[in-house]
Amino acid sequence: MFDVSHIHHIAIICSNYTVSKHFYHTILGFPIIRETYREARQSYKLDLAINSTQQIELFSFPSPPPRPSQPEAQGLRHLAFAVESLSSCIEHLHEKGIETEAIRVDELTGKRFTFFADPDGLPLELYEK
Repeated sequence: MFDVSHIHHIAIICSNYTVSKHFYHTILGFPIIRETYREARQSYKLDLAINSTQQIELFSFPSPPPRPSQPEAQGLRHLAFAVESLSSCIEHLHEKGIETEAIRVDELTGKRFTFFADPDGLPLELYEK
């Protein structure tokens, strides 16, 4: 049996490690678990806690290729975060200078959601519980 309990982590390769670290840690508020520099790969790996079971891993690599297209490229389409209050999260992002799309309503669930982008243009979604 393929017994999966949850997603453990999401790995993101960033074009500017310092900018992405600031965005995910300082602006979005994800606590740092550990930060490691891997000399052999000339790469940082930053583990951030989303909650007690899930993490985001940020990687820096020398000259990573850009994402091929937005947002409908093969692979990860977007990353969605469940939030209690969509309005308060949007207000927080706007205070930090982060633009969000207009609020939409999921036609299948009736839940409100919006999108914004990380420093590399990765689409991020806020989905109200």
